[in-house]
Amino acid sequence: MDTNSHLAAHLRPTTTRPLLGLTVLVVEDSRYACDAMRLLCLRSGARIRRADCLKSARRHLQVYRPSVVIVDLGLPDGSGAELISELTVACPRVDVVIGTSGDSFSEEVALAAGADGFLAKPVSSVSHFQNTILAGLPPERRPTGPRLVTDEPILPDPMAYRDDMAHAAEVLVDQENERSLRYVTQFLAGVARSAGDGALQKAAEDLASARRTGKPTQPTIARVASLVQDRLADRVAI
Repeated sequence: MDTNSHLAAHLRPTTTRPLLGLTVLVVEDSRYACDAMRLLCLRSGARIRRADCLKSARRHLQVYRPSVVIVDLGLPDGSGAELISELTVACPRVDVVIGTSGDSFSEEVALAAGADGFLAKPVSSVSHFQNTILAGLPPERRPTGPRLVTDEPILPDPMAYRDDMAHAAEVLVDQENERSLRYVTQFLAGVARSAGDGALQKAAEDLASARRTGKPTQPTIARVASLVQDRLADRVAI
């Protein structure tokens, strides 16, 4: 049990910070996407914890009981839908379980696994973020009256994007491993989409298409790897 949970119980939501008193566990392998979540939580009054894979999330949940868990569907050690299914049948149940992804089909997968809601990436609206979480809470846990929301742009730290590129570069070293290649392809497509990096997004999507249709992948892998290295060398700004 979270040793600070008794402190959170005394915090009450306000019109400007409607998630005050909640702890959000974000299960997300992208540091860029997680930094966006950090900013959203900060503006909403919630505390945030992070796990970057299923194993880390399960270890975390053995010690802490967050109010909200936001689970990315594509994780390095499996599908986030597995964790969503576990959380929705656990006793006691986490108050709110939400799936997140940049893939269009993932909302259906998350809801079928039992998620209370879904956040499509990139998540940039503070009000949408708050509404998705509040909709999963019982009425007595929601703030009453109008809320004051300023939907200023969410601008994650560019260094977090560089960290994601470093992670992708490490995975790309093992290009012969089908599981690793499948993971890094969807990882890069999602991260690039969230950051508005059109060139890298298209290259990652082209690689996914080549793998799906059985076309030669080596030229596309080389292009993806080159784009990743350009971003690590700071030759491209997002």
